[in-house]
Amino acid sequence: MSERSFDEYQLSEEIKRALSLMKYEMPTEVQGEVIPLAMKKEDLVVKSQTGSGKTAAFGIPICEMMNWEERKPQALILTPTRELAVQVREDIANIGRFKRIKAMAVYGKEPFSKQKEELKQRNHVVVGTPGRVLDHMERETLALDDINYLVIDEADEMLNMGFINAVEAIIKALPANRVTMVFSATLPKDVENLCHKYMENPKHIEPASSGVTTASIEHHLIEVNPKGKLTLLKDITVVENPDSCIIFCNTKEHVDSVFTELELANYSCEKLHGGLEQENRFSVMDGFKKGNFRYLVATDVAARGIDVDNVSLVINYDVPMEKEGYVHRTGRTGRSGNKGKAITFATPNDGKSLKGIEKYIGFSIPLMEAPCEEAISRGKAAFDEKISGRRVVRNNKTARINKDIMKLHFSGGKKKKLRPVDFVGTIANIPGVTVEDIGIITIQDTLTYVDIHNGKGSLVLEAMENTTIKGKKLKVSLAIKA
Repeated sequence: MSERSFDEYQLSEEIKRALSLMKYEMPTEVQGEVIPLAMKKEDLVVKSQTGSGKTAAFGIPICEMMNWEERKPQALILTPTRELAVQVREDIANIGRFKRIKAMAVYGKEPFSKQKEELKQRNHVVVGTPGRVLDHMERETLALDDINYLVIDEADEMLNMGFINAVEAIIKALPANRVTMVFSATLPKDVENLCHKYMENPKHIEPASSGVTTASIEHHLIEVNPKGKLTLLKDITVVENPDSCIIFCNTKEHVDSVFTELELANYSCEKLHGGLEQENRFSVMDGFKKGNFRYLVATDVAARGIDVDNVSLVINYDVPMEKEGYVHRTGRTGRSGNKGKAITFATPNDGKSLKGIEKYIGFSIPLMEAPCEEAISRGKAAFDEKISGRRVVRNNKTARINKDIMKLHFSGGKKKKLRPVDFVGTIANIPGVTVEDIGIITIQDTLTYVDIHNGKGSLVLEAMENTTIKGKKLKVSLAIKA
């Protein structure tokens, strides 16, 4: 691919500023092909593997083309899992931060009433799982009249999980003159059928490097007796001594037992599986992104929706039960141009599954020997030094975007007849503060959140303690809400 820059796409200064803070310097291959066509409002079918930068490929043009004044959602993004919905929402919010683009996520296992209230606010982009989006449509809490852009992300997984009827019902309810973009790691027949049925002469994009797995990952296989897995795991982690590692198991029981053993051995680790409360799952994923621990033991619930910059090692403690699972698990490493390594533990019973995986990915996974005693003792000192500490987070995009932003909480909202213009008018009158320093304003019944940009938060906080808004004295404080 020829070296290109984001400057080619006539993006607004606000979007370019966000990309710069997120350290998006050059478009990835998929971004370079998708962005210009998306900006021309073409329907697209994109075959692209995980870790290729596809969220920004649709997120950048969508944020650029949003009409800020419009209150109803203008873009709908469907994802197969709650975790991915939250991740995509965060990415869209980061890209559109300085354009004050408001994105929200809707998914099951979170109170419907909470989402219903949030949907009453101005929301430019809604990201959601098909089931919960359908719920909101049926109860008329999600307005679809102004949806100009529909993105179906991870389409193959969406249909694999049985969401085809829900997805079709959603598509049928949307305005006919929308732009539709479908992203999928593979393009099975049912995905192709869906595209032909509901899209207008879609352009097919398949970047040259869109093999089933990315070339930046080194794949290895170690043969092991089932009873020797735990010892092998500890030996591998000593020799590899990764900055950050995800250990995948097929069942939550395996996750629990591996996690318990590692915790006893003083590993800096956490666990993630479907048996945990949703809030705990989000908290663990957030902690992993922030670098609070180094090892994550997980079921396939973590194979999508985790975008961590420096997962240097993925270990398949169990061979995945589905061939696609291998691609999604190993795709957690080697992301955004970084190198990664994936090591799979194979027992004598895994032959059939492995053959299916190798046929699917198009190559035989090279065998490697288990670490020898000498290599283990050689790596022990460096491993012990790193074992229980935090990892260094090299690229926490959200933290950098939010560095100079302070969210303030005001003790008044709709019931006091307050509108965004009242907050903007008052805050922009503070000496040293301009309209450009005011970000997203969220007005609820009894409270309001206001983002203050450019490091001016403390100045506004201090000034507002003695200032009224529309003649009303409101308590103002630093918001606890992220």
